[in-house]
Amino acid sequence: MAQNYLSAETFSLANAPLIEEQAKIGFARQLGGGLVAAIDGMRFVVPVPSIYTRPNRKFFGGKRGLTWLNMINDQGAGLGAKVVTGTVRDSLHMIDVLYRRDDRRDIKGIRNLQESRHALAGKIFHGRKGEVHRRYYKGMEDQLGALGLVLNCVTLWNTFYIDQALARLRAAGYPLAEEDVARLSPFGRRHINVIGTYTFALPDLGPGGMRELRNPDEPEWDD
Repeated sequence: MAQNYLSAETFSLANAPLIEEQAKIGFARQLGGGLVAAIDGMRFVVPVPSIYTRPNRKFFGGKRGLTWLNMINDQGAGLGAKVVTGTVRDSLHMIDVLYRRDDRRDIKGIRNLQESRHALAGKIFHGRKGEVHRRYYKGMEDQLGALGLVLNCVTLWNTFYIDQALARLRAAGYPLAEEDVARLSPFGRRHINVIGTYTFALPDLGPGGMRELRNPDEPEWDD
């Protein structure tokens, strides 16, 4: 399972339809056109010995860690990611993320960047590594790749149901200012439980193949 299905290539293939479906939803289009994106890094402490990690007291205390570079567009979808050693400068690695995007759209500006790739391309060599270290690093890449996939699943879910809630409010005559809608976020997670037992059997959904929207006047689940 780990060798054949948990890899950067399979995560990318799984992400592409999530990005495309989310971009079709009306609420996503109100957030942006999907053609503007930013790349930022998240720092993680690595609890196992690995030559691929680096010390940085500011981010990792007395331990060692790595950085997960993630590219997110203005609709909230993660377009691609890369794990880099420690907290090295991100410039060349950002170019890697641009080339390894999971979506299939021809974003203006990235095409021009690809045409001049010979002037921008670069590689970073870390020397020869032992098999144990490669295995640890592969495991870290797989876990963070899975994290990116889960984040896009949550974003798609939230985008779909926020869009349904907005449609119901409009149908009821509730005044919705477009500038207020554009400030809503598809990153809510209080209602998401990623810990526990999973079932992949299709649930018995209501009309339109969706879950019934909750009444905001009902008490919260954890109250």
